[in-house]
Amino acid sequence: MPRFAANLSMLYTEQPFLDRFQAAAKDGFEAVEYLFPYDFAPEVLAQQLQAHGLSQVLFNAPPGDWDGGERGLACLPGRESEFRSGIEKALTYARLLDCPRIHVMAGLAPAGVDQQVLSETYETNLAWAATQAALQGRDVLIEPINTRDIPGFFLNYQAQAHEIVQRIGMDNIKVQMDLYHCQIMEGDVAMKIRQYLPTGRVGHFQIAGVPMRHEPDVGELNVGYLFDVLDEVAAACDWSGWVGCEYRPAKGVAPNATSDGLGWLRDAQASRPPQTQA
Repeated sequence: MPRFAANLSMLYTEQPFLDRFQAAAKDGFEAVEYLFPYDFAPEVLAQQLQAHGLSQVLFNAPPGDWDGGERGLACLPGRESEFRSGIEKALTYARLLDCPRIHVMAGLAPAGVDQQVLSETYETNLAWAATQAALQGRDVLIEPINTRDIPGFFLNYQAQAHEIVQRIGMDNIKVQMDLYHCQIMEGDVAMKIRQYLPTGRVGHFQIAGVPMRHEPDVGELNVGYLFDVLDEVAAACDWSGWVGCEYRPAKGVAPNATSDGLGWLRDAQASRPPQTQA
């Protein structure tokens, strides 16, 4: 069975953020991820992780002016200094939270800017970030995101992301493969798992139901089958990463909304013995 991490930005939102760690542990999660940690001192977050026996497996680097609509800085010419400061801040948090990977959002492609300029800026920034992350033994992740949720996002397709990783040629730049975004943009999800996971370039998975981004078993994806595929391919290529549960519970912020929607997780746990993974 894959190892699942609760995304605390989307799950347990009926509770204050710091209470979500305990809620996730109570429901059997052994790891967490979330979008951004920067509203809290890292020591506060580390205390929650330790108190509830949780691992921090992923968070995002600072995305620019999130409330103003920005969704990352990596592809934006002229923002390199801000990008580098954000990476340094993220790496400080990663060290104090013992988090092995940081997602670096590409950003929205500015109108009127040549695509080649954006690509060169993006790849130069990623190479710099990966160089800094390597000094701490951490990975930098890039994620193709669908154009319905984030119109204008620079990175949209699995092949595009893998080509970028190959061109940069650094072992600690990897792809964050979100099956929700993948299904919306290109489909054929099971075959893409089979195609890309054995390359060694996939650092993390995420799941959600399509099309409404609710529980992963609600909608058009057969997650039981996909979990079987992931188990099979991961075993064959010795991959031992995490699957982040980045979805919005269908019951919203109703009491116990997240816990009540975890039938899919209980089914997965009941049908498969857990894999032995480092």
